[in-house]
Amino acid sequence: MQLLIIQHVPHEGAGVFGPVFREAGCSLRTLNAADPKVTWPRLNGIDGLVVMGGPQSVYQQARYPFLRNEIALLQDALKAKRPILGVCLGSQLLAAALGAKVTANPQQEIGWYPLMREPGADRDALCETFGQTETVFQWHGDTFALPKGATRLFSSPVCPEQGFRYRDNVYALQFHVEVTHAMIRAWLQVPANRAELARLQRVIDPAAIRQQTPQHIGRLGELARHVAASFCRLMSTGAPSSSRPSSEVMPHAR
Repeated sequence: MQLLIIQHVPHEGAGVFGPVFREAGCSLRTLNAADPKVTWPRLNGIDGLVVMGGPQSVYQQARYPFLRNEIALLQDALKAKRPILGVCLGSQLLAAALGAKVTANPQQEIGWYPLMREPGADRDALCETFGQTETVFQWHGDTFALPKGATRLFSSPVCPEQGFRYRDNVYALQFHVEVTHAMIRAWLQVPANRAELARLQRVIDPAAIRQQTPQHIGRLGELARHVAASFCRLMSTGAPSSSRPSSEVMPHAR
């Protein structure tokens, strides 16, 4: 199976997902979307797409023109019914590809936050290991409206839209389930991230993030491995992950 992983910055990679994908027999191809020399692939030979996070915003397409190409690729993949998993920025790009609006969230989420499982996650193989409430890692300032025909899977008090399923093979997760302890340490040291935290010093405490990470990273890894393994099974079998009906209508991106 050929799996295309789209990255937007070097430090936001596949994390926990990577080894699970390889163990499942996936051949991984990484595309650096922000590289000015990037060649956008055709879908021939690509069995699934995983779209990672990044500091860009969907509504900054004038500043980051590659986002238009990425949304177009996702729309092609949706039309071709390829399995897609989007994380953080990836979830927002998926929402945009499905015609939903992406905006700034009233409050930034950076660090460890509660995540609530919604009724739409019932009988969904990818979500079945999630408890009613989990503690997950977040690093985002934007949010998306729930796309038409999508099913809400997760929510949080600060950001109601935390995940959705479209049809039976497209998943968007606003939170970072894929991160490792080492990734979080590295993210806290990225100059742009440090500058962002400095602006939020009365709201977000990096020391609290460091202190809380050992408490929650083990459980997050369990969730990440389950998500990755479930996505691989979906790619290999094409079996639906839910018995719920879903829309086949493809809206136009705004």
